[in-house]
Amino acid sequence: MRGLLRGAAAGVLAAGLGIAVAELFAAAARPGAGPLVAVGGAVIDATPTAVKEFAVRELGTHDKPVLLASVGLVVALFAALIGVLGQRRRALVAAGAAVLGVAGAAAALSRPAGTLPDTGPSLLAAAIAGVTLWWLLAQAARLSVASPGSAPSVSSPGSDLSASSRRGDRAEPAAGTERRAFLRGAALVAGAAVLAEGGALIIRRTAGRVRTDLRLPAPASAAKPSDPRLVTPAGDFYRVDTALTVPRIDPDAWSLRVHGMVGRELRLSLDDLLRRPLIERDITLNCVSNEVGGPYIGTARWLGVPLGPLLREAGLLEGADQIVARSVEGMTIGTPVATALDGRDTMLAVAMNGAPLPPEHGFPVRMLTPGLYGYAGACKWVTELELTTFAAFDAYWVKRGWARAGTVRTASRIDKPRPFARLAPGPVTVAGVAWAQRRGIAKVEVSVDGGPWRPAELLPVPSVDTWVQWRYSWRATTGPHSLAVRATDGDGTVQTEERATPFPSGATGWHTTTVTVTPA
Repeated sequence: MRGLLRGAAAGVLAAGLGIAVAELFAAAARPGAGPLVAVGGAVIDATPTAVKEFAVRELGTHDKPVLLASVGLVVALFAALIGVLGQRRRALVAAGAAVLGVAGAAAALSRPAGTLPDTGPSLLAAAIAGVTLWWLLAQAARLSVASPGSAPSVSSPGSDLSASSRRGDRAEPAAGTERRAFLRGAALVAGAAVLAEGGALIIRRTAGRVRTDLRLPAPASAAKPSDPRLVTPAGDFYRVDTALTVPRIDPDAWSLRVHGMVGRELRLSLDDLLRRPLIERDITLNCVSNEVGGPYIGTARWLGVPLGPLLREAGLLEGADQIVARSVEGMTIGTPVATALDGRDTMLAVAMNGAPLPPEHGFPVRMLTPGLYGYAGACKWVTELELTTFAAFDAYWVKRGWARAGTVRTASRIDKPRPFARLAPGPVTVAGVAWAQRRGIAKVEVSVDGGPWRPAELLPVPSVDTWVQWRYSWRATTGPHSLAVRATDGDGTVQTEERATPFPSGATGWHTTTVTVTPA
């Protein structure tokens, strides 16, 4: 049993060192190409939509750590198995390392922006893991030889100890020495893995500081004054994307390419963008994966370059009806050309709530399209805009069955009181938000226990592109109660009661919450 445990431990330690060194290399040279991230990304791409929606719904922002931990666990189990089997047949060590290397390299190449150099970290991890495991198993083999499993033979009466017993006397100190040698080797491997992973973390954190050096110019068109409560702090803003590690982008090296069905191709640096007239707007952004009453929605004050003038400058060719935005890690987002030319504030955003974009929200530049769900108009870490047609190309999510249009549905949510709250009888403020970007909210109504719909008070908003805060004064009576809300948009369309899941074009239905009113 001890031999099995030594082999398993050797396998896990060797794999850990290989992955840690590969992550260090990736952090320094190929961000996003680390073995675990590459495999995790391939898993995301291959996962059916229903499973993805389940993960987003049940795990929220923890879905990525859970996926990475699961990939790491599978690798550890495989490495432990190779460590055990490799004690008998050393050739299996090389075979196991080759399997891990090829799997990681294939996963890296399968990513949307995968290139041959992206296979380097996975191949490096496999080579280091294989050599390390071979060495650790050699240490374990010497320990096994120094600790023979056979018992010493019995000596004859009156005689000295048998030769077997004398050999056991010599084996005991030898076994102790070899055991210490194996433990020292294991500790050395574990320490090296910790140092390598620590180095990778330092590189990632240091790289993130470059955004603080970015100086933002004043907007040529400032946002209208609004209630600060409308805005969601950047730290609380939802994040839903497929990037398992946040891309690290040097703003000095970043550029945007505008090409495809245009009269002339443009290539702009970040400084080129910042020299253009900027607009500042309060805009609500929401994810199509948001369930009725869900949290994947927020409002921020964005600063950016209007996209319409940029496209006109490039010279749109007749027939171009889709903008395909590509991010640095290869994600594609397909947006109707019309949304950049119809007067809405579609932009290439460079700032959020008065500061450069946080890395997890697209630093240095992201696209933002009011009135569309994020999957159809809000590409993060954007580096390329290709003008094409919907007939010629399906973007990432459209290929997976999501609707091409991506128009935000009219919706509303109760934020106060919280579900299952226990309230005192008397006046109770029921409050929440409603949204229908580009159409605006004309009316919000509340129903108690299936009774008549009563109008709620709407608070002022700067534009039709932000959510509306609403409140309703309810005189609560003792007992359990069900509260429901619905909104009517600026076009006069009442939010539908019919329940629909987010897939393929956004969730529908009235948000309800249950409370209990008890005597004081």
